[in-house]
Amino acid sequence: MREPVKSLVEAGRVVAVKSLVEAGRVVAVKSLVEAGRVVAVQEDQDGRRSARITLQDGQLYLHPLLRQPTPAHAHTLQESDVVGVLDPSCTLAFLDLGWAGSTRGRVTIRLTPDTPLARQFVLLCTGQRGHTFRNTKLLEVLDKGQPGERVVGGDYESNDGKGGASLLPDLQGQYRQSGQAGAVWCGYWWLGGPTSAQFAIATRDRQDGHQWSCVFGDVVSGLDVVRAAVNHSDITEVTVVDCGVVLPL
Repeated sequence: MREPVKSLVEAGRVVAVKSLVEAGRVVAVKSLVEAGRVVAVQEDQDGRRSARITLQDGQLYLHPLLRQPTPAHAHTLQESDVVGVLDPSCTLAFLDLGWAGSTRGRVTIRLTPDTPLARQFVLLCTGQRGHTFRNTKLLEVLDKGQPGERVVGGDYESNDGKGGASLLPDLQGQYRQSGQAGAVWCGYWWLGGPTSAQFAIATRDRQDGHQWSCVFGDVVSGLDVVRAAVNHSDITEVTVVDCGVVLPL
């Protein structure tokens, strides 16, 4: 399962790639990825969806599946093979946040350990089940300017805080607790409830001796972007303009 993407990420080397080579041809993989000519695809009863694979700053990113034209002469990989290279115990996911007409930065989240909430977050970053965080709003800021400040988002259904149902039948698992800035956890207190796909990101440490439960990840870069979003005049103007996962090199 790991071979299709491993062969893509030799960081500029010219390699022979089984999944990308026709009749034994050798291709420059880096240039193909940078040209947007490598995509992951998924076929279903409604047709084909495709996801961009991009190379930025030495990292390989898989973007969400969308119903969009496949680039001409693109090399395609099966989405299931691509996500198969992810390590479920420490997957890196990303959210690109934007407001006032521009993308402001990327938030990278390490999802650990392997839990149903982490797996659900990956599904909503990649769009494998049809739904995605892409174009969803951040919904509210709690305890703004105070210890324990946090922001909530992830309503992929109604985008107003009333939706975001679970994609998985059972979200129970062995979750961590944390009171630190950067923690990511279920934004709804009842796992399996009607909004249990919503998430919360802490932007300030707690100082009351308590911790958030059902923590399934931590921000490893881009917390400054989330803090800037919190300070925007209207948090609901902040949107997830793109999302996805980091593919291991």
